[in-house]
Amino acid sequence: MRFQETLLEGRLIERYKRFLADVELASGEIVTAHCANPGAMMGLKEPGSRVFLSRASNPARKLKYNWEFVEVAAGGGPLQLIGINTSRPNLLVAEALREGRLAPFTRYDRVRPEVKYGKNSRVDFLLEKDGEPPCYLEVKNCHLMREAGFAEFPDCVAARSAKHLYELADMAASGARAALVYVIQMDANRFDVARDIDPAYDKAFRHALNSGVESYAYICRITPEEVAIDRPVEIITPR
Repeated sequence: MRFQETLLEGRLIERYKRFLADVELASGEIVTAHCANPGAMMGLKEPGSRVFLSRASNPARKLKYNWEFVEVAAGGGPLQLIGINTSRPNLLVAEALREGRLAPFTRYDRVRPEVKYGKNSRVDFLLEKDGEPPCYLEVKNCHLMREAGFAEFPDCVAARSAKHLYELADMAASGARAALVYVIQMDANRFDVARDIDPAYDKAFRHALNSGVESYAYICRITPEEVAIDRPVEIITPR
């Protein structure tokens, strides 16, 4: 996914009230950007960090900028750009599905986003093909790295995400296909659940796996010009 306009570079002053971030642009101007990330953002919100902002597509919006990337030495590894905008993964998966770049899901003819299912929930994508069971596909954003090369999810208690796992397990038990895709907005070589941060999510994840829910993790290729799903990495969660 290429950005329509060149991203603006700056330095982070402060992330506050969860969804706001003050940034000093290279021009010296100080702006407030929308931080589309409700998580803890451990290691990603240090003042002085190099960040990249996109312009809001709606000119009438109060906040004119979106915080997209931060450059940090995640987990003590080399400096890299990390995507913190949690609204991007669904767009990235939709793009990859259209282009046939997600090998486990290439056989479907129809892709419907935000379909109601379970107990008052919506699945990110429902994949369909005549004569085959539907595939319920849930997408999660990952940006936590406490050890170089090792991506983890979640970075805070994620009760809603755990609920989705149980509902995916129910879909698998009913005869449908159910799958989870972690979009890792950084470079990594393996993935696991951060069970010390949210033991309840870990329990739900293992239950989902044992119920037949498939899980996949993909890193992203990130530059100031584009972000795109790149290649799969191993999920090392023990059953």
